[in-house]
Amino acid sequence: MEKPVEKAELKSLDIARILESLPHRYPFLMIDRIINMNGDESAVGVKNVTFNEPIFQGHFPGKPIFPGVLIIEGMAQTAGATVIAHDETTGGGKSIVLLLTIDKAKFRKPAEPGDRIEYHIRKIQRRRTVGRYEAKAIVDGTVIAEAEIGAMIVGE
Repeated sequence: MEKPVEKAELKSLDIARILESLPHRYPFLMIDRIINMNGDESAVGVKNVTFNEPIFQGHFPGKPIFPGVLIIEGMAQTAGATVIAHDETTGGGKSIVLLLTIDKAKFRKPAEPGDRIEYHIRKIQRRRTVGRYEAKAIVDGTVIAEAEIGAMIVGE
């Protein structure tokens, strides 16, 4: 008698798997890796901020600061890639995640070249095609930004 095949649970996504999951490409891909995945419940996205990114030519030349709106985008991409990868491994098929809302956004400290931003994502609620996620951007143990992200999950 054969044992049933167990589905492998994803614990992380490398850049190749992120590129399979998300439609974003350079220079608008805001995550380099996803770690500590717990299904679609929580995950941590990682963004290594480097001085040679094109955004720093104009934001700001004398004092380079990673834009807050791109931090929010990194949060949303982390949630989206996590949901897509989870759904694909559990038989949900290929989908795309669209940003619906950004609520309770707060920026506490800027991110600069050399920083490693961790996007800590936690699912608040998901009903079929709509999800809400709590997100925190953390650098060296300090919360630099936070928000609640609403997203729509659409089949391709």
